[in-house]
Amino acid sequence: MRRRSLPALLAATLVLLSAAAIDGQSAKWNPPRTADGHPDLQGYWTNDSYTPLERPDEAKGKEFFTPEESKAFLKSRIDRLLGQSSQDIHYDDALWQAETYGKQPNLRTSIISDPPDGKLPPLTAAARQREAARLEARKGTGAADNVQVRTLAERCIAWGNVGPPMLPPAYNANFQILQSPDQVALRHEMMHDVRLIALDGRQVPGSAVQQLAGIARGRWEGDTLVVDTTNFHAGNAMGGLFRQSDDHLHLTERFTRVSADTLRYQFTVDDPTVWTRPWTAMIDWKPSGGEIYEYACHEGNYSLPNMLTGARAEELRN
Repeated sequence: MRRRSLPALLAATLVLLSAAAIDGQSAKWNPPRTADGHPDLQGYWTNDSYTPLERPDEAKGKEFFTPEESKAFLKSRIDRLLGQSSQDIHYDDALWQAETYGKQPNLRTSIISDPPDGKLPPLTAAARQREAARLEARKGTGAADNVQVRTLAERCIAWGNVGPPMLPPAYNANFQILQSPDQVALRHEMMHDVRLIALDGRQVPGSAVQQLAGIARGRWEGDTLVVDTTNFHAGNAMGGLFRQSDDHLHLTERFTRVSADTLRYQFTVDDPTVWTRPWTAMIDWKPSGGEIYEYACHEGNYSLPNMLTGARAEELRN
């Protein structure tokens, strides 16, 4: 694995920070194009960032940091990481220090751009009831009673925050985009997931056909690739923020190259059975500087059988 020292990583990240990171570009930029005339989105990208999904309380009422504030915020997060990992090292922290790129600078105070306060909208009453019922059903169930009580990530099935929508994971925040006139493929390094987005106008199957990552259909609106995804697996739409979601979830993603080294990713989540209103988030992807690598999850997944085996041994002792 290629490594970069943390001081060099921090220095490189702070050097990259500039006013150009503010939402929007100062001039119209004409992107490179494929043979069919559409913008060329292909290549290796990263969405890694320290910008939080929701606006932190210390930035209340402030949509953008100044460059100086953004540097201080980034440094505070790195200092906190180093302080934690010096006492309680987790493999996420060790791998973070081995990544080949810096955390992407951003003057935005939150990935969420709407609602204007940078916060997730409240859950509906029905969603709160479903979550309470889920927690009640888990009472009396041990953390290692069976495989099904462990997360999809621990079971090497899916990693929730790589999406869709695609939020920055703790590490391996790398993508490859491939496109043809009829299809776009989004390949993620984490759990080696591949999303296939049809551009040929084919119909979405009926609601009885559901997938963990939904079923995506894309189209071009000018120089922006717009992707609508529906038919998410009811009640298990990738976990995390979408644990309560059902087949009403509608995700709209927008991919726009706004400069030679920036791919703007914007998404809107609309699920009237979960959120009291739709919400939108945005993050700029940058070139990752290299290819993505195999993520051999099942092959190296010793923790799951070890947890279950340890739990059975503990039961025998008791």
